[in-house]
Amino acid sequence: MHPEMKKGIIILSCVALLMASCASEFNSVYKYGDAEARYEYAKEAFARGKFQQAVTLLEELVTIKKGSDEAQEALYMLGMAQYCNLDYEAASETFKKYGSSYPRGIYAEPAAFYVGQSLFQSSPEPRLDQSPTNGAINAYQQFIDLYPDSKLRPAAQERLYELHGKLIQKELLSAELYYNLGGYFGNINSNEESNYTSCIVTAQNALKNYPYCDQREEFMLLIMKSKFQLAENSSEEKRLERYRDAEDECYGFINEFPESKNAEIAEKYIAKCKKVIKD
Repeated sequence: MHPEMKKGIIILSCVALLMASCASEFNSVYKYGDAEARYEYAKEAFARGKFQQAVTLLEELVTIKKGSDEAQEALYMLGMAQYCNLDYEAASETFKKYGSSYPRGIYAEPAAFYVGQSLFQSSPEPRLDQSPTNGAINAYQQFIDLYPDSKLRPAAQERLYELHGKLIQKELLSAELYYNLGGYFGNINSNEESNYTSCIVTAQNALKNYPYCDQREEFMLLIMKSKFQLAENSSEEKRLERYRDAEDECYGFINEFPESKNAEIAEKYIAKCKKVIKD
């Protein structure tokens, strides 16, 4: 056998024996150890990065330790072990439980921060439901309100900016979807809301909620294009009114973004609006 291969087999065998020994030790403590032995082992497991072992032991110990001097530490350590074990939903609930159980506890400040951190980690991509994102925003804001001078405040504010950006992106995707659907699902001459109207409402609400967002031009472009399409497909009785509204929107876009590559679209729309209004 090649020496290097032999060396590799020896190393793997040692690792396997070590893992078996650790597992045997954990099982022995878990099954037969008293509360103190399990708690000490849980702390050692956490320190060694054996987070699942720590979680398994601490889930029982937080009840046993309740009312003792170690109760706060046990509950907070459980939350951190769950967080490090990537079980963010469980971690957020544990940190919330710490906050409600020990509002003035020694770990109250980091626990409040990690409620937001746990929900932040659960926040999905913009196309999906953003309930965890909203939950994280509320948690971070509550943390900042409770601990305005905390050293963790800059991190919380940075996360808030990221989370708001995700909500803005979701609104932009929704507005774009409505615009791309156009009048496909209904007669836009009817009294029912059209997809273009839904696009306008969605984009306007986004600008109202996030007036200084980086996507402001994109939202305004969608509003302008949707208003023009509404005018183009309008009934006779609403035609002039909608062309005038579209024209005003075009001028507003050019005034705010005179150097935009999309200014040519606005100018083209203005020319068409003036022709219709004049005739």
